[in-house]
Amino acid sequence: MHEEVVFAGFGGQGVLLIGQLVTYAGMIEGANVSWMPSYGPEMRGGTANCQVVVSSKEVSSPLVTEPTSLIALNKPSLDKFAPWVKRGGLIIYNSSLIQSPPGRTDVRVLAVPANEVANELGDLRIANMVALGAYLATSRVVSCDTVLDAMKRVLPERRHNLIPLNRQALARGIEIASVWHSRDRGDVSGRQ
Repeated sequence: MHEEVVFAGFGGQGVLLIGQLVTYAGMIEGANVSWMPSYGPEMRGGTANCQVVVSSKEVSSPLVTEPTSLIALNKPSLDKFAPWVKRGGLIIYNSSLIQSPPGRTDVRVLAVPANEVANELGDLRIANMVALGAYLATSRVVSCDTVLDAMKRVLPERRHNLIPLNRQALARGIEIASVWHSRDRGDVSGRQ
């Protein structure tokens, strides 16, 4: 197993957190991992992304130049990183904020209405977890249970009260991916 993924969006959307969770979950499961964050000086509202490698082999470089997967939570991130994705790879994008899918036909594309689902669950801040759930179900790079375990370790204790809501968001993302998998793997909105 060797997964190279870019998580990208605006600062404040939690892309660095979901990258950390996947990285930490990979460590818990015994994989070799790397996590390399990148963000503008303005943080909130500016661009943010992280490059994550989870592998059964040693990680020779934390740089991800040809990701196997991209999770884009906003349009600038999709525009920037979609061309990088390896042929046959996966692009998951937040269809709540991105109106048109990437123009690639050589990758799998999953539209996830992350903001809409987060609002339905009562907190826009968990849109990242909806997208993460879809990614976990599609890539199977680490298990959702391990991510929840990592969440207890990564989040400060004062935020542990949000774990049940994050669990719901992950579950909704998994449901969206399941609907997508049951179809022909085309671009679907995740709505039933």
